[in-house]
Amino acid sequence: MLSGKLEPLFNIFYTPSELAEAFAAELAGRINNKAKDGKQFTLALSGGNTPKLLLSLLAEKYNSLVRWENVHFFWVDERCVSPVDFESNFGMTKSILLDEIDIPESNIHRIRGEDDPVKEATRYAQEIVMQVRSEDHLPAFDQVVLGMGDDGHTASIFPGHLNLFDSEKICEPAVHPISGQHRITLTGKVINNADFITFLATGQNKAGIIEKIYKKKAEYVNYPASYIVPSRGHITWYIDEKAGELIK
Repeated sequence: MLSGKLEPLFNIFYTPSELAEAFAAELAGRINNKAKDGKQFTLALSGGNTPKLLLSLLAEKYNSLVRWENVHFFWVDERCVSPVDFESNFGMTKSILLDEIDIPESNIHRIRGEDDPVKEATRYAQEIVMQVRSEDHLPAFDQVVLGMGDDGHTASIFPGHLNLFDSEKICEPAVHPISGQHRITLTGKVINNADFITFLATGQNKAGIIEKIYKKKAEYVNYPASYIVPSRGHITWYIDEKAGELIK
């Protein structure tokens, strides 16, 4: 039985590579355990350099060790670009992992970043409802993998847009506050309804924000990442020494 609203567990590793190794093994075990029972595993991925390292490792070492046919891939957020654009989160996952594993095309559920963001947010929400089991009247992903930006944002929920944690929608359009780039993102309630939520964060530029979230300093309420509080599942942070240097 999953227990909600647990304090996040922070795991600190010497290097980003060790971090990726540890989480890849954990993720592979979760997928295969579900596969033993004939159940599909719904996985929502983020973009970014640390998730990229994870994808490379999965393609290299777990190509034939994971029951990929049981995995359904989704994305936490997407930039409004074509799937072949170098900024596409889907495109990154496809080139690094999906092209290297044996998985049915029907198991891949990408956000169509090239389409109108308002219409696509609605369409993607409907696809999620059709493919992901429901718990407490919300989609419940088996695993959500998140990153955190230098400003404390996660998914495409940026500082100043915390209303996305109160949204009753599954997906919403979003806009990057500096570049003005349009995006589509899962909303906070859906992310927080996952069975397992894992943050992957590396680098000294993340250390200050991680310390504020870890110690619940006054400023932590300004960072969207601090609002990732599972309603029924578990949350773990996988960080390297540089990102965790202020909380060791």
